[in-house]
Amino acid sequence: MRKLKFPTAQTLLILIATVVTTLTWLIPAGKYDNLSYNSDSNTFTKTSLKETTELPATQETLDALNIKIPIEKFTNGDIYKPISIPNTYKQLEAKPQGFGALVTAPIKGIIEASDIIFLVLIIGGLIGIMNLTGAFDAGIAWLADALKGREYILIILVTTLIAAGGTTFGMAEETMAFYPILIPVFLAAKYDAMVGLACIFLGSSVGTMCSTTNPFATIIASDAAGISWTEGLPNRIIMLFICLTITILYILRYAKRVKSDPKKSIIYDQKEELEELFGLHKTNVSVKFTSKLKLILFIFTMSFVVMIIGVSALDWWFVEMTATFLVGAIIIGFVAKIKERTFVEAFAKGAAELLSVAFIIGIARGVTILMQDGLISDTILFYASGMTEGMSKGIFANVMLVIYGGLSFFMPSSSGMAVLTMPIMSPLADTVNIGREIIVNAYQFGLGLFYLIIPTGLILAALAIVKIGFNKWLKFIMPLFFILLVTIMLFLTVSVY
Repeated sequence: MRKLKFPTAQTLLILIATVVTTLTWLIPAGKYDNLSYNSDSNTFTKTSLKETTELPATQETLDALNIKIPIEKFTNGDIYKPISIPNTYKQLEAKPQGFGALVTAPIKGIIEASDIIFLVLIIGGLIGIMNLTGAFDAGIAWLADALKGREYILIILVTTLIAAGGTTFGMAEETMAFYPILIPVFLAAKYDAMVGLACIFLGSSVGTMCSTTNPFATIIASDAAGISWTEGLPNRIIMLFICLTITILYILRYAKRVKSDPKKSIIYDQKEELEELFGLHKTNVSVKFTSKLKLILFIFTMSFVVMIIGVSALDWWFVEMTATFLVGAIIIGFVAKIKERTFVEAFAKGAAELLSVAFIIGIARGVTILMQDGLISDTILFYASGMTEGMSKGIFANVMLVIYGGLSFFMPSSSGMAVLTMPIMSPLADTVNIGREIIVNAYQFGLGLFYLIIPTGLILAALAIVKIGFNKWLKFIMPLFFILLVTIMLFLTVSVY
């Protein structure tokens, strides 16, 4: 009997889309009214079903709508997306999605996610140019020699630096660029690709889970809850230290086991395939690390430095990030004296290598579109918010954690989740006499923790780059998932008393 293989990421997402399509036939349709701020006219637009009403942008308007948010949060641009209005949920006529909607959802998702898709493709092109120059091979050979006997430093350094990006400005999609670059470094250090994947993905995930100054999670969620983002900050800093330490120790333990005996690797059956995929065999060849190759690596590194500065300080987003990598590729082409035709072919080949990743991102976005079009997202939020009546403080905080973990499957966007749920969920804290920062922390911890395993997030895209199956990732991550879950639940319980 042939052994059944775990489906690819694309197939898995299409199966999930099929399940979500079915749910639109089973879950009642419903929607909250929402409120958006118009900076041009200094007014609010209240949308209720198909009706829109213009309202003055004043604190009195917010108070009348039972929205406990200072007006300044809207006028200074902190809240820039439409928010849900509490106590306005209405059940609507069912809008089940059929076969046509299921078929077109991935296409709509690809169109809607075109910004991140183009970022991924341009990064692929840049990597194609870098591979052509030989700078990666020379740099990896040099680094492997420099770290001999101290390879564990690589794990601590990469995980910590990426976590720093995650906690400060929500570095997530940007990490797609790091997998093709850093995985060969980990392989050269005699680890497996799972170690490299874990350092990058878990660094980003733990950082964003314990966000401190992340404007796309902490700040927007706190604003939507009507509190300052500094409330609850000490607890998030403590959790960042605890969770990052646990994560690094977990990766180090696995890495040590693999280094001692490669057969203990979860992906040992792919060892040769992955080494060939990431060109590890080239690192065994003596490559002279010339001044030109060092300059090329410097330009490549500066592309990321410029991107990080732009995103964190200059309000850059996908267009600017993508342009940065495109310019970086062109400059490297000039420095390396690559012929125009050769440059275009290498760039296109590099982009093609990440095309499957782009499709995964689009299909995942398509799942969200199915839920929006089927009008079931707000219904799920409505029933989730009603589960906490009459609970004690400790149980309430942990139930909120689990609720947000469940909602993350349907709403993986941190900023989208914040503006949709915080006006509804944060007032529940008042009913059990705890601070609203507990809701913000539960939102962050729940969203970040379940982000490690939900297929509608970025994990499938990351796995596609590294060519590792989702089943193997689950085998690696589940022990850490439960350790972090227990840690967070204990911390939340203590923090409310």
